Amino acid sequence: MSTPSSADRPLRIGVQLQPQHADYADIRRAVAAAEDLGVDVIFNWDHFFPLSGDPDGKHFECWSLLAAWAEQTSHAELGALVTCNSYRNPDLLADLARTVDHISGGRLILSIGAGWFQRDYDEYGYDFGTAGKRLDALAEALPRIKARWAKLNPQPTRDIPILIGGGGEKKTLRIVAEHATIWHSFSDAETLARKGKVLDDWCEQVGRNPAEIERSVGASGDPAKIGDALYDAGARLITIECDGAGGYDLAPLEDWLAFRDQKNA
Repeated sequence: MSTPSSADRPLRIGVQLQPQHADYADIRRAVAAAEDLGVDVIFNWDHFFPLSGDPDGKHFECWSLLAAWAEQTSHAELGALVTCNSYRNPDLLADLARTVDHISGGRLILSIGAGWFQRDYDEYGYDFGTAGKRLDALAEALPRIKARWAKLNPQPTRDIPILIGGGGEKKTLRIVAEHATIWHSFSDAETLARKGKVLDDWCEQVGRNPAEIERSVGASGDPAKIGDALYDAGARLITIECDGAGGYDLAPLEDWLAFRDQKNA
């Protein structure tokens, strides 16, 4: 079966429930509400401290939450936006992902990036190094992750999708072309379209069909104002941020789900 072009893919909507400034009970209720609304993917993030608001506020660890969400939910896919490659040995990360994949019944996305938040590194004892070295480490980790999946018993329930986040045109997008199922861009529509063409060029260089890679982007705002531009730029997974400090207000998510249903009708 041929791979559909990016334009033929249905639009999906994700929500990133940021695990900061909230009690676990609040997070759990938000997960249940998001799935009841029909969201396609529920993400958290992989940090050890809040990224906004009180820097020492409440915060929970990424993979423990994903395992709990895997038990709690039944339909939405799950992942981190994104897991930091630096925080775990690649073989351990592969095993964590395989385990959550099984708990969820095959709904995990391994979303991964090179890492950037220096406080996490400093306080937890990781070597921050340079952006280039962290990207090199990501490139080295991905084959190890895939190799470990092939050795594990039991193996994953499916070919676990790999989402790679970032937009660096010299290193990151080459890694995306080589390994990703989904590319996540932290950008506006114009930048998404431009970097998407760079990714297409890298795919040609490494012998990959660019249509195999779903284009993903974060969005903040009214879908009536920005949704069409993101869609026309190639986005087929659009993720809305939701912060615990605001009580996990899912009203914007409802608007984006209505936009999804309109586009997919």
